Amino acid sequence: MEKLIEMDEAVDKIEDGMTVMIGGFLNCGTPERIIDKLVEKEVKDLCLIANDTSFPDKGIGKLIVNKQICKAVVSHIGTNKESGRQMSAKETEFVLVPQGTLAEQIRAGGMGLGGILTKTGVGTEVEKGKKKLTIKGEDYILEEPIRADIALLYGSVADEKGNVMYRGTTRNFNPIMAMAADKIIVEAREIVEAGSIDPHLIMTPGALVDYIVRGDEA
Repeated sequence: MEKLIEMDEAVDKIEDGMTVMIGGFLNCGTPERIIDKLVEKEVKDLCLIANDTSFPDKGIGKLIVNKQICKAVVSHIGTNKESGRQMSAKETEFVLVPQGTLAEQIRAGGMGLGGILTKTGVGTEVEKGKKKLTIKGEDYILEEPIRADIALLYGSVADEKGNVMYRGTTRNFNPIMAMAADKIIVEAREIVEAGSIDPHLIMTPGALVDYIVRGDEA
């Protein structure tokens, strides 16, 4: 299968109402060109799973401002005042999850686990409506695994077979999200021939990646 596709073709695979994971941490390692195209095409009613809602004028923040997200499962929204306004006005549903818990829920979704046990949130609002277990005298919350219909990721370098390398902190949530969605699209800053990436530097194997789009186009 040819994995390298055009941006319009990639965005056409994202439909209204889908659950979408988007990689990045405050816009570092976020597929900005894909998001810009989503804003342009006004794909709506998306359920977002991401670390945060970025800034109003960058990446995921643009989707929030444009009201294309109906529900956001994220760790924090403090850098995007529009997220806070929409949450207070009950215009958009926000589910705030401790960052480590969110990462492990995504990892559990990718690994086929039934959930994770964590002490984070025990005795707080976080535990409401969730199952608790006591193990060796310690209380834990059972957090369920998270998966998505599609994951939109960013890679520093990808080869034609979909093998991906991330530079520095752009790695963040991208590798675990690559395992927890039914379809994976990677926006790559640089695309090289198969075999060009040192195998020791490949962080997401091509077997997990469905499509690649160029991230360096004007």
